Amino acid sequence: MNARPDARDFATPQKFGIGQPVPRAEDPVLVRGEGRYTDDLALDGQAYGVFVRSPIAHGHLRGIDAEAALAMPGVLAVITAADLDGYGTIGNALPFKNQDGTPMRKPAHPSLSLDRVRYVGEPVALVVAETLAEARDAAEAVVLDIEDLPVVTTPDEAAAEGAPLLHDDAPGNLALDFRTGDQAATEAAFARAAHVASLDLLNNRLVINPMEPRSAIGVYEPQAGRFTLHVGSQGVFGLRNNLADGVLKQPRDKVRVLTGNVGGSFGMKAPVYPEYLPLLEAAKRLGRPVKWTDLRSESFLSDHHGRDVAVTADLALDAEGHLLAFRVKGRANMGGYLNPLAPLFQTVNIARNMVGVYRTPVFDVEVACLFTNTTPIGAYRGAGRPEGNYFIERLIDTAAAEMNLDRVELRRRNHIRPADMPYKAPSGLTYDSGDFPAVLDRALAAADWDGFAGRRAESEAKGKLRGIGIGDYLEITAPPQNEMGGIRFEADGTVTIVTGTLDYGQGHLTPFAQVLHDRLGIPLDRIRLLQGDSDQLIAGGGTGGSKSLMASGTALVEAGDLVIAKGREAAASVLEAGPADIEFREGRFTIAGTDRGIGLLELAAKVRAGLPDPAAPKSLDVAHTHKESPSAFPNGCHVAEVEVDPETGVATVVRYTTVNDFGTLVNPMLVEGQLHGGVVQGIGQALMERTAYDEQGQLVTGSFMDYCLPRASDAPFMGFESHAVPATTNPLGVKGCGEAGCAGSLPSVMNALVDALRPRGIRHINMPATPQAIWSALQETGDAA
Repeated sequence: MNARPDARDFATPQKFGIGQPVPRAEDPVLVRGEGRYTDDLALDGQAYGVFVRSPIAHGHLRGIDAEAALAMPGVLAVITAADLDGYGTIGNALPFKNQDGTPMRKPAHPSLSLDRVRYVGEPVALVVAETLAEARDAAEAVVLDIEDLPVVTTPDEAAAEGAPLLHDDAPGNLALDFRTGDQAATEAAFARAAHVASLDLLNNRLVINPMEPRSAIGVYEPQAGRFTLHVGSQGVFGLRNNLADGVLKQPRDKVRVLTGNVGGSFGMKAPVYPEYLPLLEAAKRLGRPVKWTDLRSESFLSDHHGRDVAVTADLALDAEGHLLAFRVKGRANMGGYLNPLAPLFQTVNIARNMVGVYRTPVFDVEVACLFTNTTPIGAYRGAGRPEGNYFIERLIDTAAAEMNLDRVELRRRNHIRPADMPYKAPSGLTYDSGDFPAVLDRALAAADWDGFAGRRAESEAKGKLRGIGIGDYLEITAPPQNEMGGIRFEADGTVTIVTGTLDYGQGHLTPFAQVLHDRLGIPLDRIRLLQGDSDQLIAGGGTGGSKSLMASGTALVEAGDLVIAKGREAAASVLEAGPADIEFREGRFTIAGTDRGIGLLELAAKVRAGLPDPAAPKSLDVAHTHKESPSAFPNGCHVAEVEVDPETGVATVVRYTTVNDFGTLVNPMLVEGQLHGGVVQGIGQALMERTAYDEQGQLVTGSFMDYCLPRASDAPFMGFESHAVPATTNPLGVKGCGEAGCAGSLPSVMNALVDALRPRGIRHINMPATPQAIWSALQETGDAA
């Protein structure tokens, strides 16, 4: 498998640069079914793998009887933990410390369970056979001898005195006792507060469910002593490094990761997973590729889940409604093992993003992160950003209701204002730009806030309850990372962008091409994208945290400048002039003050053929690494209207308006599409998606018969407007947009729902607000219709 192509010609040469709604280049390929996903690959001589997974949530693994399986037709091997001796375990590099200064506890996370299972679905063995059917049959014949142990499925259960321990080196099942902020100043602020709003808030566990299940193929080249993993990922460079350094214990040049098209991820396909090492070891032992593709029923158990944190959140205000401080105390579910990036999402990211768009002087956030007998928790779209915004926005609405203040005015009164920029937030981060009051006002106008009373009356006439809610959000994009901005001039006249970010549905080729077109004047139909081959990269942070254009876009701008500098030297040789006399504009080098010149692509061809001047560049290619773009602060205001049928409890989002500040919009059409996806996922979490375990740790919502994802009919028409205040921290002025839909939709939908229910005496309802939950709440008030 070579680097992913993404090389379809644009229909016609276009000159669309930054700011134009250029259609996604890869869409025709994908809708024709011509994409190349991992499961589409069939390597010469490949065998097939199926994993044997623990059917119980907690127990001592006394033995694995694979004798019958090995005797079955076509079976080539059964790989167990004993076969992985000498390799490493899945690591976690976060440097978090407990409140007492001791390091976060990081129990070993083996690829295959050796003597203990800790969640249903944990891989125990890999069966390899000539065909997939033979592998599946043999996997069913493997007999596990597991001695049941007591189970805990919630952080409260895990923290209880006498609870069964999952890991001997994690007393009390505690991975991390996290705290950040200013505890003393926060307590002082609460002591002098005129009013304190308090809520018990649940950010519910989610099964991520991308369209494409996970799949991987392990390959080993014995002569080179080299492993290759074909796998869906969010970035091959980082995945290669983590796999080589921590798990395979091999030099990085002995490991290659290749990714083709990826059918969604939302954070889930970024880390090293337990399945990768057994596949690679099986390929090494058998001398042939070994392929595995998850069944959807397995994905529910084996893909990491998202969210799952419960908190008590308090907001202190003075008599005029000015925010004094917020305080959060909660427990977060880690699952059976630490995900490689856990618990970043339920700790630091919540604290940083909960500050939001408000002048909140101080805060105190305390979260206990605990192991349970459930699937591990990892990143999911937003990864703490929607949680933080949800918590503060629910508190704002609650405080307004309790203090008899207008909820819009309360927000205006506390907004950070443009004159405050750059603003040093209590999180320690500095907001560089934004106009939060203007965004709110524009959203209210676009949503016809003043006309809501009439729409509510219309709903009431139909026997429905109607509410309106605001999600005034700000999120902090991923932290700085190095990123590659390679530019290659190919022999066929095309130009290849080489980047370490990876498109798993966003459509990177088009906006990256627009940036390059804007800088170098290269026609879009000549531009290709290479992003899925770790051998081709010298840096790359992968895609995540809404940072792709900030990192790769900036890298391309800088790489473009290097191309221009090399091009001046080459053009000077071709045009017989001094480099200082060479100008570059719109894809063409000219001698200043004359019409003598040469186009960039023509020049690249001449350079490739060889220039007579020995001092001239031998190539215009650039392999550039951009150093650490700072985080940006996308923000916006979403206004949702929710209609509730009190007889059934069904809640429907009937109206939705967004105004967003994503800085410069390189491709407005793609930005709007990203927002739509995030909003729908937020609606799903708010109203539908419920993950439930029984007392034995069995996932009882383990299929689409039990787990409700939003459908097209659940998505409202979404108004989209931009109020751009370009970022000052990167040359494009971009801020990131991939996760903002969730950050705005969770609070706006839930605030609208509570607004609809408040006249019936309901002050709060937790997510997911399913029809059963809403109907039950109405029944408890004794006021259901």
